[in-house]
Parts: sequence; C-alpha cells; structure tokens
Amino acid sequence: MESTFLIEGHSASGSTFGTCFIIRRPIPNTNRGQYVMVTAAHVLEEMQGDVAVLHLRRKVDEHTNSWVDVPTPTPIRANNQPLWKRHPEADVAVMYINVPPEDAMDLLGMQLLADDKMLIEYEIKPGDELRCLGYPLGIASNNAKFPVLRSGRIASYPLLPTDKTKTFLLDFRVFKGNSGGPAFFVERYRVRPGTLGGFTNYHFIMGLVSQELLYSEQVVGPYSQEVRQTQLGLAVIVHASLIKQTIEMLPSTP
Repeated sequence: MESTFLIEGHSASGSTFGTCFIIRRPIPNTNRGQYVMVTAAHVLEEMQGDVAVLHLRRKVDEHTNSWVDVPTPTPIRANNQPLWKRHPEADVAVMYINVPPEDAMDLLGMQLLADDKMLIEYEIKPGDELRCLGYPLGIASNNAKFPVLRSGRIASYPLLPTDKTKTFLLDFRVFKGNSGGPAFFVERYRVRPGTLGGFTNYHFIMGLVSQELLYSEQVVGPYSQEVRQTQLGLAVIVHASLIKQTIEMLPSTP
C-alpha cells in the first residue's frame, strides 16, 4: 500500500492516469539503493510533455497514522526523449526517480519480484488468489491517495516458462487506471512444499496489470457497422520476471 501510487499527466484527449509502484534497486558495492518507478509502458507513452504528476504521500502524524497526498512533478522525458526503459516484448516501463527526503518510504526489494524458480518452488498454479492495487477510473481509497485493493484468481495456464508466456490472466474486473498496478501473492500458513506439515508465509509480486481483456464483435446493420466490446472481467498481467529484466536495462547509476 505504501509503495503504490497514482500517476497522471496530459494526453491528446485531455488527461490520463495510471498506477505505479516503487522498488529499491541496490547500488553495487554499497548498502544504499535507488528509487525505481515501475508501471505499464502504455501509461507513460500516453502522457504528453516532459513532466507527469506522481502522487507521493507524507506521514504527518506517527501516533494517529495520518497521511497527506503530495502531488510531485516528475520528469518523464528530456528533450522529447523518454527517461524510462521499456521491455522490448512486454508492456513494462521502469525509470529512476527522485523522492524528497521528507517523503521517503520503506521500499520493496528486488527479491520480491517472482521468477520461474519461485513459482515452481511455491507451486503457484491456476486458482491461486492474487491481490492487486490500483486506481480504477482514477479513484483512490481516501484523500491521501492510497490505492484500492482488489483480488482475483489466476485464470490461465500454463504460467511457465515466463520468458515464453510473458503474461497470464487474472479473474478480476479491471478499469482504466488499474494499468501498472502490482499483482502480488500473500498467503499465511501455507504448507511449504517438500516438508511434512511445515508452514511458511509467502509474500511476493507476481507481475503488473497491463490491460483489460475485451471481447470485440463487429455488428453490421443495413446502413452502418460498429464494433462492440464486451467486458470479460479479466486482467492481463505481465510476469514479474519481465519487470526484473526491464530494471536490469537501466544503467547502474542514474
């Protein structure tokens, strides 16, 4: 919740928005890390101009856990050239960002991005429930702009190898604004594979929301024709391994 944010900007139709989350990329040979913003590539590509608004948050009262929205102008282009890296085969974009010290946060680690080995080890399969954070139609859960939590079950097969499948389907109703949000797995007291009654807590990111899956049908009348689209209540999720690949495309230092 504390690492997921609303991002908005101008588009040809007026305004556009999406969801992003921030991950900590370690700086080699140091104990420090860098802020990396992760989102769906089309979210940034639809934004015009050099600057978007990232809605960071600031905790103003530790005792009451009170937060406020901090709209922060964030460069996304320089001289009309994108500052982000895009995966060549997937709807993923990542870029370094600067976060003011007063808005610093506890960052998600790169180790939370699931790879094929983790999916095999934890026996992730269709029917497993994932949770998603996002801003459907730009709606936040409160004035501090925390995201809305939704959930759904993995709805496609096979999941592996992720380099080949690249995406999977999740059974939850997705709207414009959900794009770029993290889809993550959280389960407590799940039997650990290969043990006799051993339990463990799992918490990792499976991917990000790319788009809503729609059924398109062409309807032809005596004087006109149109394409009708039907919502199927399915989201297309890009595997986290491709997010990791995209982050590795960034230079080691900003």
